[in-house]
Amino acid sequence: MPRRSKLLSGTLIAGAALLTTLGLGGVAASVDAPAGTAAAAPAAAVQPAHDMAAMAMPVSTAHSPDDPDGDGYIPANPPVTGATPSTQDPPHRYFHEFQANCSVTHTAPDDPIVYPQQPGKSHDHTFMGNTSTNANSTTASLDAGSTTCKAPGDKSGYWMPTLFNGSQKILPVGPQTIYYKAGVTDYTSVRPFPKGLRFVVASPMQTAEEFRNHRGFVEGWECGDSFFNVTFPTNCPSRADVQLNIRFQAPSCWGGKYLDTPDHKSHMAYPVVKPGTNDNMCPADHPVALPMIEFKMAFPVNGDLSQARLASGPSYSFHYDFFNAWDDATLKALVDHCVVGGLQCDARGYDQTHPEAGAALNADYRLP
Repeated sequence: MPRRSKLLSGTLIAGAALLTTLGLGGVAASVDAPAGTAAAAPAAAVQPAHDMAAMAMPVSTAHSPDDPDGDGYIPANPPVTGATPSTQDPPHRYFHEFQANCSVTHTAPDDPIVYPQQPGKSHDHTFMGNTSTNANSTTASLDAGSTTCKAPGDKSGYWMPTLFNGSQKILPVGPQTIYYKAGVTDYTSVRPFPKGLRFVVASPMQTAEEFRNHRGFVEGWECGDSFFNVTFPTNCPSRADVQLNIRFQAPSCWGGKYLDTPDHKSHMAYPVVKPGTNDNMCPADHPVALPMIEFKMAFPVNGDLSQARLASGPSYSFHYDFFNAWDDATLKALVDHCVVGGLQCDARGYDQTHPEAGAALNADYRLP
């Protein structure tokens, strides 16, 4: 599928999001929901913002062992001090990215970032990457776990609200594409994530308008030839080669002090535009450029999506979590070779259009 630019006018995005057409067909590759799961409410129309109030998230009553004083701030050790946002404009390269290809491991009503040490308190999540991720996960436990990512060095936890079609769970099949990109113009300034960094992208409480206007919005929900949807598209062709997709980007600028904050967001920020240019740079209060994660998820469902919903609520409640547990040396090799090096790499760190550059990892996706 060709890459669409996210730099489209708000008018086009808003207009496409409001289009509704008739969907046909059925569901593929689904999993039965647990007994007692309520049937899905139709999600074809945008719900009013006030409807979200009924879905208020419960308050967390515990804290992660990574946060011994329980104040919600997990200090980086060591912190990054004295950093300033890069304003450099290096030689243009069309790409500066690599992929982390990770498969679904399990589903559970857990969230070790928002509800640490509180199993069952969250809405249902679909987990990828680290096979051990649960409500009790810490940096150390993830580091000791195993992974479904192609690179064994990526033991990070990735999760998102589970998609239902009626009472059936719809789980992505096979390795999903998680891009690590440069979100700033000076791609040479991007450095690896610090071990233990965690954050939440978007919010289950956001309104349809907030979802559409979110800085991470790329193409919204798409299916077949229907793009930029805020609600699940109803004109999704019922064909074996058609799936429901979403692309959504994470903030990539870090404050340098904390691995997490009480809202799980304010230690991170999206790039800003350098005054007088079209360049992107990190803001002064979040000066450290990290890789920009972009989820590109494919759900094996098509046809009539009138009963589709997320475990967190309507389609526009989509959000996701990231908990970094990469092997430091492996992540640095991929960032330096592919992002800083201006390449378009696969999960080995190999760019087919630049074979002369070699790969960051060997055939087993490990450091050579």
